[in-house]
Amino acid sequence: MGIEINQTSFADQDYLDFSGRLEENLTALQQLLADPGFGCGPRSLGAELEMYIVDEGGNPLYANREIQAAADDAQLTLELNRYNLEYNLSPRAITATPFAATEQEILVKLQHLGAVAAGLGGRIVPIGILPTLRQSDFGAHCITDRKRYRALVSQLIQRRGDEFNIDINGRDPLQLNMADITLEGANTSFQVHYRVNPRDYADTFNAIQLMTPLAVAIGANSPTLFGHTLWHETRIPLFKQSIDTRHADRYRWREPARVNFGQGWVRRGAGELFQEVVRIYPPLLPICAAQSPAWEMAREQTPSLAELRLHQSTVWLWNRPIYDDADGGHLRIEMRTLPAGPTAIDMVANAAFLLGLAEGVRPRIDEILPAIPFNIAEYNFYRAAQHGLDAGLVWPEFGQSGCREQPVCAIIEQLLPVASQGLAMIGVSVDESARYLGVIERRLQRRQTGAIWQRNMLARLKQKMPLDAALHQLLEVFIDYSAENLPVAEWQI
Repeated sequence: MGIEINQTSFADQDYLDFSGRLEENLTALQQLLADPGFGCGPRSLGAELEMYIVDEGGNPLYANREIQAAADDAQLTLELNRYNLEYNLSPRAITATPFAATEQEILVKLQHLGAVAAGLGGRIVPIGILPTLRQSDFGAHCITDRKRYRALVSQLIQRRGDEFNIDINGRDPLQLNMADITLEGANTSFQVHYRVNPRDYADTFNAIQLMTPLAVAIGANSPTLFGHTLWHETRIPLFKQSIDTRHADRYRWREPARVNFGQGWVRRGAGELFQEVVRIYPPLLPICAAQSPAWEMAREQTPSLAELRLHQSTVWLWNRPIYDDADGGHLRIEMRTLPAGPTAIDMVANAAFLLGLAEGVRPRIDEILPAIPFNIAEYNFYRAAQHGLDAGLVWPEFGQSGCREQPVCAIIEQLLPVASQGLAMIGVSVDESARYLGVIERRLQRRQTGAIWQRNMLARLKQKMPLDAALHQLLEVFIDYSAENLPVAEWQI
């Protein structure tokens, strides 16, 4: 998704050519999906971990290029802002212990990157939003010097026409205007990729959408920005608002935001999701590949669908369909809602919980969806992000007559056995399932997520010292606990 491009400005003809290629891509994808054998294969799990780089004082360190060069690791990539990195974890077949292997890889890579960063006076931190960020850390000076990022920033600013508005409520609401999109880089995530056979795609995607609010509530780790205590998962509104090119006008229609939860339940399969992205969103980076899909398929090559993949990378659905030409071509679901941190075991537990829930409910998803209109599922998503474990969600029940709101903690407690069943159904060992769902259960018992710990710790520190000092001390304690890989439910205040 983050592949580099070779130009930063575009002519009208570029957009016409690109739109034509997108149509060819959709036709080629339709042909692939019509083949009963396309994309069939074992389930696999992959992930991308976004990270902050901070200096010895806990402030952002603008050194991602230097660390990437020194690390000499092809799986390490640059992010939008110069103090962020992303590590592409190795994909693994889901057999017995995929989550433990992922956790171990995270620990090894964090240790290695930490050693590399230390040589440059830096530290690596997996955290949803860095509490020590200052407004001076955003602007043109912080953008990583890649053509892709320069072009993307330029295109979004041009479409917006004026400043981007940030308006997030909470204990201490935040309102400000930004001249560019660099606040998007304040958000770091643990993005999980799950390979799905085409015949199961609609049901699996819907099940993940339905269960995402529960994972957001129990996994929240981004409660502050610039010292303001906001949503439990502040990444959710911040990402949407920081790149929203639309203007509010109650008397005019607006296209959907490029960051959103989706347009509705999937009824037919993956094809409709790719079509939606092409039909709804105008291209931002109209760059055509050297060869067309028809040319590739005529030579019995798996089509790259380069234009469709590039276009997909400029529409940030919280659960996003992915086409990959590797392994003869296959489909994945990218789950983008989970935050980075607090620890490797917490991140992997979040992923196991969400996948287990989705697979556990998937066989009966057609019975459940009539009981929850999509707009209510979207409501649940934002309420979970806003209130975390204090949220009330409108949750479907078999045989219900009318909707009702329930405490999210009660819903999670009720569905933990479903998550266990789901993991067993896809081949995860009993011990592995118990380990990671146990992390989730402990958070539920102690009512402590990363967000709740940060909020409570900050409140206590503010009683003893000024806000800026409290934010820096909060980060130092966070870094110490995170390095121990101690589940956040066990962190002390």
